[in-house]
Amino acid sequence: MKILEYLNKKAFIFKDFLIVSFLTGLLTGGLVTLFLYLCEIFTNFIFKGNPWETIENLPKIYVILIPIIAILFVNLIIYFDKSVKVYGVVQIADIVQKNEDFITLKSLILKLLASVISISSGFAVGTEGPSAEIGAMVAVQLEKFFSIPEKFLKVIISVGASSGIAAVFVSPITGIVFAIESIAYEFFQNYIIFIMVGAFSAFSISVMFFPAIGFLSPSGRFLNYDYIWLMAFFIPFMTFLIYFYLTLQDKILLIFKFKIFEKFGRFSQLIFALTGGLFIGIILLIDPRAAFTGHNIVEILFNEFQNIPFKIIILILFLRIFATTISNYSNAIGGMFLPLMSIGALGGYGFGEAVQALHLVQIQPYYFAAIGAAVFMGVLMKLPFTAVVLALEITNDYNVVLATGFGVGVIMYITKLKFNLKKLNTLNIDFSEIIHFKKK
Repeated sequence: MKILEYLNKKAFIFKDFLIVSFLTGLLTGGLVTLFLYLCEIFTNFIFKGNPWETIENLPKIYVILIPIIAILFVNLIIYFDKSVKVYGVVQIADIVQKNEDFITLKSLILKLLASVISISSGFAVGTEGPSAEIGAMVAVQLEKFFSIPEKFLKVIISVGASSGIAAVFVSPITGIVFAIESIAYEFFQNYIIFIMVGAFSAFSISVMFFPAIGFLSPSGRFLNYDYIWLMAFFIPFMTFLIYFYLTLQDKILLIFKFKIFEKFGRFSQLIFALTGGLFIGIILLIDPRAAFTGHNIVEILFNEFQNIPFKIIILILFLRIFATTISNYSNAIGGMFLPLMSIGALGGYGFGEAVQALHLVQIQPYYFAAIGAAVFMGVLMKLPFTAVVLALEITNDYNVVLATGFGVGVIMYITKLKFNLKKLNTLNIDFSEIIHFKKK
């Protein structure tokens, strides 16, 4: 009798869990779609159209003032509600399990508002962080409504986070792997089905409104070994790029922030944020392609929609590194997944153009744009498996997948020799706490 009761109870929980996963995916897909549309509408409103096309015709003072005023509003929001900056998907699970104060609906709305303002005004942060958190919050609310046992909380949040990632990238498999690798790896065998249901449900909604990031002319399973042996040169190049990126954040900007601005006392963060807004405004004037989430530049590089000269690629690359770094330290609210991908894609495309110019071998630069995007993100976010799956799902090309696997494995090992890297949140990251040189 007790065995039957136990089995009935387990079947009941399984049914509710399946319903929660399905509803989480559908609701998250709808809300993420709405969030993306809001970002697009606000961007077009602020810049009077597509900023890539309109900024050169707008008054320079207007363009510079946009990110300054925007980051002022974002920091005021953070001042009144610290959770807008602090919480990420992993932190949500820890906070709830410790019975600490949980983020409220008001806080979530403020966070999304801060994200829309940050993204629309040109700061180099991504849409995937807020999207993952939307999913996590939806999942938690449904978990409460259906009275799912608290011991399943991290799995529920993983369902929500994977739904958010699947919706924003229009890539369900990447969403599933992201959730497993970043949150739910210890639950993989028993609960993968629920993460799958949530991710595919969210994907089914977002795919009706937004296209996935595409890739020009995939080769499928045909291997061109030129792309493989060139990794002997690409790995040192990408390692240098990652070292430069981390050094910039760990040394230069930390000194700039804490040495130069510390004399302003409690106003130092606000002064630094406003200065960051000024820098973003200048970057927008130099080349708006170096700002914003990075989605459009990734799409262009993967598919060669525009012929961008090598010198311009290098300029955008360095501006994008500075824009991403400044955005983080200025408290702009958003994710890191897309911004990191865009830096890697720019570096990879530049490498490919250099190989072409030297006539070493006949290759296409967009291949290395795809490899660079996956490797750069995978190493810095400590998501190597997600990087490989993302490369496979976007490109459907073994040349990219194989090179990404080699690259992310070797570069992650080399990077660990010099830097202490903790797993990064998809949501806004405080590099002053999580990245630093190893002491010799």
